[in-house]
Amino acid sequence: MMERLISVCLWLILVSRVAGNAEGDALYALKTKLADPNNVFQNWDPTHPNPCVWFNITCNAENSVARVDLGDANLSGQLVPELGQLANLQYLELYSNNISGTIPEELGNLTSLVSLDLFSNALTGPIPAALGKLRKLRFLRLNNNSLTGQIPMSLTTIVSLQVLNLSNNRLEGDIPVNGSFSVFNPTSFRNNGLNNPPVAPQSPAIPSTASTLSGSIAIVAGVALLFSAPTIIFA
Repeated sequence: MMERLISVCLWLILVSRVAGNAEGDALYALKTKLADPNNVFQNWDPTHPNPCVWFNITCNAENSVARVDLGDANLSGQLVPELGQLANLQYLELYSNNISGTIPEELGNLTSLVSLDLFSNALTGPIPAALGKLRKLRFLRLNNNSLTGQIPMSLTTIVSLQVLNLSNNRLEGDIPVNGSFSVFNPTSFRNNGLNNPPVAPQSPAIPSTASTLSGSIAIVAGVALLFSAPTIIFA
């Protein structure tokens, strides 16, 4: 029995190390593509079995990467498709840098993602339609880049989406008004080449019971006055 327990424990340790190494490889691939003048990657060591000890990385209770916090770090370079391998990632914070290139389609594989903040960079190209697969996403901020193309309709199917900012890009086409997009106001889309959403037709005003009653009383009074007037005149 003891031998079996030891075997299970060793297997769990091995699985944890393999997962840690895979996530470490994905993060290190990002490091190799980014210039880092502030040395925020100083302890990102690819030989270390667990990236949970790296600066700006937070892991969950299972030692799997849950947060990448590299906002406002003066980074430049490009994102990498390997980021899509961080299966338990919930927060990807890379805002206010000088990151260029396109948003990798592979980010659509981050199905645990809650927040994707890539605003205030130099990103170009389209918004990947694959981001519509992020069913837990609540915050999507891609503003202040140079993104082009149309807004993917797949984004309107993310029912959990609470905060959206696509402003200050070069997007074109129509602004979706269905699904989760029905709650967002024009500030989420301003300073693009987008068409204004169609104005919903207004329902005809229905008079209240009080105003209808007042109108009826006025009509009755007017009729009474009309027919009583000759009596007053000829009296």
